[in-house]
Amino acid sequence: MYPALSVSDALREVARERGASLRLLYLGHSRGVEADLVARAGIPFAGVESGQIRGQSRARVVMNLLRMGRGYTQALGHIGRFRPHVVFLTGGWVTAPVALAARTRRVPVVIYLPDVTPGLAIQQLQRLARRVAVTVPEAATYFPGKAVVTGYPVRPEVVHADRERARARWQVGPEERVLLVFGGSRGARSINRAVVAHLESILRRVRVIHVTGRLDHSWVQEAWARLTPELRARYHVHEYLHEEMADALAAADLVLSRAGASVLGEFPARGLPAILVPYPHAGRHQEANARYLVDRGAAVMVEDAELSERLLPTLEALLGEEGRLDAMRDAARRLYRPDAARHIATILWELGQEG
Repeated sequence: MYPALSVSDALREVARERGASLRLLYLGHSRGVEADLVARAGIPFAGVESGQIRGQSRARVVMNLLRMGRGYTQALGHIGRFRPHVVFLTGGWVTAPVALAARTRRVPVVIYLPDVTPGLAIQQLQRLARRVAVTVPEAATYFPGKAVVTGYPVRPEVVHADRERARARWQVGPEERVLLVFGGSRGARSINRAVVAHLESILRRVRVIHVTGRLDHSWVQEAWARLTPELRARYHVHEYLHEEMADALAAADLVLSRAGASVLGEFPARGLPAILVPYPHAGRHQEANARYLVDRGAAVMVEDAELSERLLPTLEALLGEEGRLDAMRDAARRLYRPDAARHIATILWELGQEG
């Protein structure tokens, strides 16, 4: 989601500089937070059906193939009416019917791979693409002749969020350190449980901004209510953060999170050290993302099954060595590519001239 929105902002800049008009249409799942985030960005949205194939039961595969068929018909209609010059895909199974419809309509396709390794959908669809933008050089080997290393397109609000203003939002004192806990829009139950299991010990060391996801918010909020008033003031529980997430990243000194693709862009953009807990059922993509940051000194990784046991010792080890945190911050900053969104937007614009 966020890479696509970042690139759309950069496309608007490119269009203004060239004195040209720009029309955008976002095709995606109509369920979940996707349609809401696109509406917040002021981009027209149209729904396309699709479904995951990998790791599903036979009955589910058949059902999702039928959904993809309907999605292909929907995408054909949307593309036929909108008449785009170029189609930009950022991964996920919804891209399959859209890519096939774009090929049928003879519209150039650009794919962006945010992760270190491609998922099955992008592996299969890359043959339909003219270019494949990738976050890291190691990913280029999967797309010979098509890959362009661009970096991860980070939202401008994340890059430019003011740290002092952000910390004031959560009443953070000048000498306090902040741990941001984040597991995605749905949350990460193992992370939430591990934090709550050690909550008082953690809060005596750091102030915590905890983004729980909608599935776990109610019982984490109950844990907050059981704390003493002093500790409750140090624990900020949110179901989800939209625009405020940029401030949460700016306020943080350390992050505990899953290892989705955004960790390759947003954490380096803010110079944030991280404790990464890859989701064990994500086809190893998150492990590869985490390993990339770990190998470059910007993060430490904890296996999901070991998190409850290792969380507190890992936090104590990092918070007890300010020099180590400083080294991790520097390592993260070295990975940031500030021109990523502009680079991808330029690729799209140039191909759009041919479309």
